[in-house]
Amino acid sequence: MVAKPVVSTSIDVLSLRPARSSDMPMIEQIYQSARPDLQWIDGEPELIETVRQQQWNMMMQCSGEQYPNAMHFMVERAGSTVGTVMVDFGHDEARVVFIAMLPEARGQGYGRSVLQQLQVAARKVGCPLSVIVWRMNHDARRLYLALGFQCEEQSAVADKWVWYPSGH
Repeated sequence: MVAKPVVSTSIDVLSLRPARSSDMPMIEQIYQSARPDLQWIDGEPELIETVRQQQWNMMMQCSGEQYPNAMHFMVERAGSTVGTVMVDFGHDEARVVFIAMLPEARGQGYGRSVLQQLQVAARKVGCPLSVIVWRMNHDARRLYLALGFQCEEQSAVADKWVWYPSGH
């Protein structure tokens, strides 16, 4: 059996590495923590856990169907996981399918650093970088606006934000 090399890309004090199957519980934990709507469910603990698990399974299934080439990366600082990002490098755009930091790592600029490096990568290949942002996620909306993203499509629940390397 040939071992695959671990690819690591420096992002200031952060590094990105491709996620391994052993990272899935951590990715799920980060996903669950980034969904405040799942925290607001009123019901028995078993029902709440069932709904949370269904949402996770649906996210994984839908992202796999819509973005079969998407890659999960673990965001690490000093060897410890602080977040995760799932990116699809498509034919005409790079799409951030999911990005979130652990609750204790939020507000420290890690998400901004990861997004800025994704912008650098998108600029190098001349493609836009897009993301779907929940309407209720005001902090994320402010961040994307500050990084030069533009809201291009709106819906009742979430909007599509796009950054263009040329400033569009």
